[in-house]
Amino acid sequence: MSSLLYIKASPRGERSHSLAVAEAFVEAYRDAHPGVSITEKNLFTDDMPPFDGPTIQAKYNVLHGRDHTLAEKAAWDAVVRIIDEFRGHDRYLFAVPMWNFAIPYPLKHYIDLLVQPGLTFGMTEEGGYYGMLEGKKAAIMYARGGQYAPGTQAEAFNHQSPYLEMILGFMGITDVHPVAVEGTLFGPDVRDPARKAAMEQARTLAATL
Repeated sequence: MSSLLYIKASPRGERSHSLAVAEAFVEAYRDAHPGVSITEKNLFTDDMPPFDGPTIQAKYNVLHGRDHTLAEKAAWDAVVRIIDEFRGHDRYLFAVPMWNFAIPYPLKHYIDLLVQPGLTFGMTEEGGYYGMLEGKKAAIMYARGGQYAPGTQAEAFNHQSPYLEMILGFMGITDVHPVAVEGTLFGPDVRDPARKAAMEQARTLAATL
């Protein structure tokens, strides 16, 4: 039985377009996968350990084969617990609004905790990298106030989806399925049809992921 980790990166609750599309996915996913285990992780309310000096030093200890001090070990153990939760699922659902053309800061914090040597990525003797989370799948529900269609001048301002999908691929999660609702700041004539279409796309995706 697969398990889904539902990662909420919006603080706006019922006003959030990314969460609305993600909730449509979850409802359809439950129908398509009876008995599925779904864990919700709200990045704005869940406690996450700091990525501070002891944590960074612990990361370099791992990279260079050095021992930890007690403080560094405690910091690293907290990171490992976050990663173990993430690795314990085989399906992921992200609800991600665009903030300043990129991602909300708690999601970047979460990513900085997840991307660790020997846990989510490895290194070859030649100095290359490989992801350690192969075989997992992710669905990402994006919301954007503007419109960033491929081939337009606005596309260059979208640092939301390219970054998130790149970093998931770096960890080995390359089977990624994005759904986007755009133009949420353009008024109901643009926003409402875009949101409805994204929700329908999310429901269809949920049946096959």
